[in-house]
Amino acid sequence: MEIKARAKINLSLDVLGKRKDGYHELRMVMQTVSLHDSVYLEKIPSGIELVCTNGQIPQDDGNIAWKAAGLMTERYRLKSGVSIKIEKRIPVSAGLAGGSADAAAVLRGMNLLLSLGLDNDSLRELGKRLGADVPYCIEGGTRLAEGTGEILTALPDFSGVDIVLVKPRIDVSTAWVYGNFDTGKVGDSERPDTELIRRVVGRRDLKAVATAMRNVLEKVTVPEYPIVKEAKDRLLEEGAWGSMMSGSGPTVFGIFPDAAAAAEAFGRLSADGRWQCFLTKTE
Repeated sequence: MEIKARAKINLSLDVLGKRKDGYHELRMVMQTVSLHDSVYLEKIPSGIELVCTNGQIPQDDGNIAWKAAGLMTERYRLKSGVSIKIEKRIPVSAGLAGGSADAAAVLRGMNLLLSLGLDNDSLRELGKRLGADVPYCIEGGTRLAEGTGEILTALPDFSGVDIVLVKPRIDVSTAWVYGNFDTGKVGDSERPDTELIRRVVGRRDLKAVATAMRNVLEKVTVPEYPIVKEAKDRLLEEGAWGSMMSGSGPTVFGIFPDAAAAAEAFGRLSADGRWQCFLTKTE
């Protein structure tokens, strides 16, 4: 069985404050894109086996996809095992939820492969135990995410929008970004108007969405890693209607008016070896 594990971008990201449990209270609009890993699952007599085409990824219980399989096995006392192969396309430590998408794919895939009959509510509850982005990755599409990311509200379809992703060849620690974020140092103009973004997404007004996008975590990541701002600026120079960092970075993306404009920008940006580029669409 093959399950597509799609990358996500943020059309907005606001951090409202720190919770008593140490996590941050978030409000963000999330969107899947066509860039995806392929997760192949096969039933085996017992245990968990995992291989991945990217050597950077742990191939044992340090991998979140392995943990997803272990959680399913433990929770439902499964007798059968599962073999997992991950064909990795989403860059690692990129702010694109690649690991979370793989874990969500394992939860969804094992549910089908082993005929467990679980609904998405049950899968999201399991996903919460694995990571903040996993519940969203169970659902995908266009959604408002609140709480730590687990409270999801479906928004109007925003698929088919032409996107160029630019991932600088650096790694950014999500824990470091959140640890250095100070909500008191973010001005009102730097925060997203989430209700506005919901409205313009609903109208499919690409230019308005591109103009309204904000990510408060840029306040931490951009000063530390100037190449992130350079990538944003280059996307705008190449014709993007708007550009923003996804998650805690370092990947940035641009919204383009059409496929031809996106393809031209992708070609020019790809010539710069300091970053990886991906031509994709929202899904």
